[in-house]
Amino acid sequence: MKPDELTRIALGNLWRTKLRTFLTTLGVIIGIGALVSMVSFGIGMQKNVTAAFYENDLFTSMLVSPQQIDVNKAISGDMEGMVNALYEPPPPLVDSTLSCFQTFSGVVISFPEIRFPVKIRFAGNETRINIRAMPASMGQYKPFNDLLAGSFFKSDSQNTIILSQNILKDLNVKLKNRHIHHLTLEDSLKSTVLIEADSMIGDSLDVITSVVDVTKMTGFPGFSIKGHRRMLFKEIINPFQIGGIQKAGSGFEAPSMISGAIIPIQTAEMLPRVGFNNIWDVLGGKHDHEGYGSAIVRVKHIDHVKAVQDSIESMGYSVFSIMDQLSEMKKGFLIFDMGLGAIGTIALIVAALGIINTMVMSILERTREIGIMKAIGGSEGEIRTIFFVEAGMIGLIGGIFGLLLGWLVTKIANAVANMIFLKEMDFSVNFFHIPFWLILSAIAFSIGISLLAGIYPAARAAAVNPVEALRHD
Repeated sequence: MKPDELTRIALGNLWRTKLRTFLTTLGVIIGIGALVSMVSFGIGMQKNVTAAFYENDLFTSMLVSPQQIDVNKAISGDMEGMVNALYEPPPPLVDSTLSCFQTFSGVVISFPEIRFPVKIRFAGNETRINIRAMPASMGQYKPFNDLLAGSFFKSDSQNTIILSQNILKDLNVKLKNRHIHHLTLEDSLKSTVLIEADSMIGDSLDVITSVVDVTKMTGFPGFSIKGHRRMLFKEIINPFQIGGIQKAGSGFEAPSMISGAIIPIQTAEMLPRVGFNNIWDVLGGKHDHEGYGSAIVRVKHIDHVKAVQDSIESMGYSVFSIMDQLSEMKKGFLIFDMGLGAIGTIALIVAALGIINTMVMSILERTREIGIMKAIGGSEGEIRTIFFVEAGMIGLIGGIFGLLLGWLVTKIANAVANMIFLKEMDFSVNFFHIPFWLILSAIAFSIGISLLAGIYPAARAAAVNPVEALRHD
């Protein structure tokens, strides 16, 4: 028989048992739908994380710090090794060192990492944040070259501040956007202000820092002569002008990118304050001419990261780059995807058992028909082909409609997740992603599983004795 005739016979057999075929195919549809939705969740999470890093050019940034503490020794319990590291003088991170970094091929900018706690006061509301200092030249790089409103500061000595959209919530300020057009009762009780983002540009706010008040250091530190508790610090109010509003993050940023506000680096150095920039200042102490606790080095392209990192480490510094973690992240996501895929595959295996059961029942019902086909010249190979085509058609139809089911499930789940977790944000996150290769793989996997399920029934049908089959009622 010709291939089209075999196909027509197989489809006719499936159509004769419509209900049984539908229920068997439904099992495949559910299995593929579960597989696609679960795997697409893992792929979507990986895409969100890596895309956020690429979007913000995080793979091109490195954190450089003196090797004052051997963290691995501390974690392993080798306190002696950690203490000895404290007494080994690290190479200082000074301005001349940062200038040296910029001579390396591929480096576009290097600057000290400066952060310190402050209070922000705006429109009668206050919040505590960690403010970050940056050079004005960072305004040409992502994500600072694309603000929600306003623009990055043009000078390193401006009294201008860039606020993140996330910090406005703590200041009881809501921005007018396509999602939020009114205040809720809770907002009203909090005296929340609804405002256009552009209208905030140029407004004044106060950055409140703390300094040591030497006039209160009489007697035992922290106490007055009368024994009453007295604070040794006083607050300094520094007026700033809002220059820009940074877009809200997606929630997948690196910790080094998270900051409530950004000010020019020279302005930050002139602010009266007390505090430390990072953990190295606490563990290693700060001495005269010791320099900065850490610095940021940014390169033109990801391809430059390895060479620059090796050059800096050869000078005796510790370098952290997200590129170092990329391969580990990929391994983690691969294991995560495999786990989700395994759960979905279980449902598909159950569907395969349904295919075997359906086709074995079909053989018992069509024994006489199989005997007639063999009696008029049908070969065992042709009998096997008919059953393989039936199994393959179940897999193909189940794969296609399973993809549609999986797509529908991901859309509903994504809408619910955004409504629950990101209901107050002006952006949405696609937690699921179905790439083209997953579409093809799902259909191929569905057909493959169905064909495997059809091996035993096809072999059993091909082995039917035509003489006994003709006598079968």
